[in-house]
Amino acid sequence: MKQYVRTIWTVVSARIAVLRAEPERGEITTTVIVTALMAIAAIAIIAIIVAKLTEKASSINLGIG
Repeated sequence: MKQYVRTIWTVVSARIAVLRAEPERGEITTTVIVTALMAIAAIAIIAIIVAKLTEKASSINLGIG
């Protein structure tokens, strides 16, 4: 049993050392959040433009009727 615990401890310690050595840790979350916010902003801007264009197109008098 003691050998299993020692082996697991060695594997976990090695994995932690590898994760700490990687310079890009934690940047994925920030990138995903920023990308999601930019997508939401783009959708909102497009919705505003479509609403304004639709309003303007509806207000044009074509002289029919």
